[in-house]
Amino acid sequence: MVKQKTIKKEISLTGVGLHTGKEVTMTFKPAPINNGFTFVRVDLQGHPIIEADANYVVNTQRGTNLEKLGVKIQTPEHVLAALVGCDLDNVIIELNASELPIMDGSSKYFVEAIEKAEVEEQAAQRNVYVVKEVISFTDEATGSEILVMPSDDYQVTTMVDFGTKVLGTQNATLKSIADFKAEISNSRTFSFLHELESLLEHGLIKGGDLNNAIVYVDKEISEATMENLKKAFGKDKITVKPNGILDNLTLHYPNEAARHKLLDVIGDLALIGVRIQGKIIANKPGHFVNTQFAKKLAKIIKIEQRNHVPVYDLNQEPLMDINKIMSVLPHRPPFLLIDRIIEMSDNHVVGMKNVTMNENFFVGHFPEAPVMPGVLIVEAMAQTGGILVLSTVPDPENYLTYFMKIDNVKFKHKVLPGDTLIFKCELISPIRRGICHMQANAYANGKLVTEAELMAQIARKQ
Repeated sequence: MVKQKTIKKEISLTGVGLHTGKEVTMTFKPAPINNGFTFVRVDLQGHPIIEADANYVVNTQRGTNLEKLGVKIQTPEHVLAALVGCDLDNVIIELNASELPIMDGSSKYFVEAIEKAEVEEQAAQRNVYVVKEVISFTDEATGSEILVMPSDDYQVTTMVDFGTKVLGTQNATLKSIADFKAEISNSRTFSFLHELESLLEHGLIKGGDLNNAIVYVDKEISEATMENLKKAFGKDKITVKPNGILDNLTLHYPNEAARHKLLDVIGDLALIGVRIQGKIIANKPGHFVNTQFAKKLAKIIKIEQRNHVPVYDLNQEPLMDINKIMSVLPHRPPFLLIDRIIEMSDNHVVGMKNVTMNENFFVGHFPEAPVMPGVLIVEAMAQTGGILVLSTVPDPENYLTYFMKIDNVKFKHKVLPGDTLIFKCELISPIRRGICHMQANAYANGKLVTEAELMAQIARKQ
């Protein structure tokens, strides 16, 4: 049971975007539980928020690019890799431009900033998707393939082959995310000379220099190209090293290219939105195949979570029976809508109700075809959540619970006499000043029947 993590304090970095050449200030900020990684464009009116979500990927040329309602985030993959590599779950990233700073082309400086901001645990449990079978995606055009298989840990292996003698075939493996800082974080982005020529011609890599990208020389450099490179990088002299890369850079590892591709895979797969327990194997990975796989896996996870029904032993002695519930909640029959509390922690509670034909509401609610009113299911979920919030005060009998807000309510299946309802409420944010914000789900007959976001406040009786 791993807890979610964020940072203790905010910290800022300033750099330039590799492709736009614009200076950008980026600030990491602590985020509440279940926030995930979110980008905030503070340079735009209203400070729009763009979640790190694979469904917002619009372009993968020379980096991963997100767009939501016309607002763009460019090349976030190195930052996202650092956040995952530092074992974080919830961070807000504020930007005053669209493209994140390239720094030295790796995740090194982002990791160092996160360490200065310090990591802290949060109250909620981490959402982890446990891989149970092989899931894969193949890009038929390039032959690139990425798959995930069952494993006891999150592991990544990358294999690269660009068909060039100067780079050859390389592979890299990360056996534990705890090794990210030492083994992967300082691996820098790279390019081939033929790509560089094209990028320069199209006015890209305006923020590039020989300190933030390894350039593999895969062809003979003409005098015109050499002059363009000198001008672009602000150098009086540029030469090619014996190992086939432009000068001013020394490789950190012989397989630094494969390690950087592994870094990109981790960053792009952060767009899935949940942690993965499984082994990733990527053959000739790139941002397109990475993000397409992220979209596919995110969709599979969403469907599985939607259909997942928690299993509880209803024959065991409950945590709270009806008498204990009535000692906490102010409600009484016929408006006490829960029979048992099955389990409870600091951030969640599970309750139960047996729906019978004897309920008062069935007298008038479709008497010929009785169906439990949806609003009463929501009320029952709120009462279950009320047990959680009232457990935070020493004298719950002196408090009342009031609704403040109900959002995103969905009724998926009917609840009929004879059904057993299970209610699970989980905190979306910590309880503060008696205000409880929670995600509530109701299950019956092995299905999710109702879901809603609920906000309530407890107040002392007058």
